[in-house]
Amino acid sequence: MMLRRLAQSLREQNWTAIVIEFVLLVSGVVLGIQVSNWNAERVSSKQSEIFTGRLREDLKTEAWNYISLNGYYGNVLSNAERTLDALEGDAQLSNEALIIAAYRATQYGEAVRHRSTYDELTSTGSLGLIKDPMLRKTALEVYNSVAYENLKSEGINSRYRIAFRMKIPLKVQTAIGSKCGDLPQDVGNYDRIDTSLDYACTTGLSSDEIDRAAGILRSNPDFIELLRLRIGDIKSQLSNAQLFLSDDVRNNILAMAKENP
Repeated sequence: MMLRRLAQSLREQNWTAIVIEFVLLVSGVVLGIQVSNWNAERVSSKQSEIFTGRLREDLKTEAWNYISLNGYYGNVLSNAERTLDALEGDAQLSNEALIIAAYRATQYGEAVRHRSTYDELTSTGSLGLIKDPMLRKTALEVYNSVAYENLKSEGINSRYRIAFRMKIPLKVQTAIGSKCGDLPQDVGNYDRIDTSLDYACTTGLSSDEIDRAAGILRSNPDFIELLRLRIGDIKSQLSNAQLFLSDDVRNNILAMAKENP
């Protein structure tokens, strides 16, 4: 309609009408563009709010994973050191305590990653929706770190683990795993992290079965060398896990851990 009136005014050379109608036409186009921009900005702001909230919740779970795995591998390491001290004669352990510690030194941990929001943002090129630079940096470092995958791989392929699984009777391993293995952990619950593996227990095995298994450990010097290797590898991988994260990101993770998941 506006364009038709403008064309009619041009034919009649009604310059006043032409100017007025042209101004109205341009104003309408500009206003339409502005409204469209406002709507797009409103949608983008809403998406930013939603994705930021989702990403923060995912990272709070990753903060629990971080602390939980550090605590778990601390348990594995302390059991490996306890076993080595006993085999080298630097500490006294009962035979049952020895086989429990030796079993726990074979263990490895893993956590279910919560990265769906991050993967959605990166796959669509929308990471810029996260306006908080610290939150964005934390996500980039946490989700690109392979430190705990490396710890898991080292644990699975540990030569000490292989030797223990090969030489200790299967009944003994099954009993220890059932009575003294990993305790289930509730994601977000920090109360039991320090005792996820290192807690008081008994195997339920007979004294003869316990003594025979302990005798295998005490009489085979290979276990001492393999334990030294295992301890060194765990310490190295735990150190690498810290190096994968910058100080400010690590501090941000620890701060998130204090929030309710």
